[in-house]
Amino acid sequence: MNLEAILRVGRRGEIYTTRDIREAVGIRPRGRVRALVKGSRLIVEPIPSVEDLIKHKVVEMLPNEAEKISEELQKKKSVYG
Repeated sequence: MNLEAILRVGRRGEIYTTRDIREAVGIRPRGRVRALVKGSRLIVEPIPSVEDLIKHKVVEMLPNEAEKISEELQKKKSVYG
């Protein structure tokens, strides 16, 4: 998707985006963004929140399975017990 808009800059340098742009890239109110300058270009990317990152299951296991894996890793690192 390509989206283009003319944005306003406030008195203190704030850049005001449109709702369409924010929604297209996932910028949320009170969220955080990363700003990167490449040459004369300003690139603004949303930083996902912890909640966004853990929305999707990475792995599914029972507590005893997690405990067994934890113990095995601790034994390998010699920090068990």
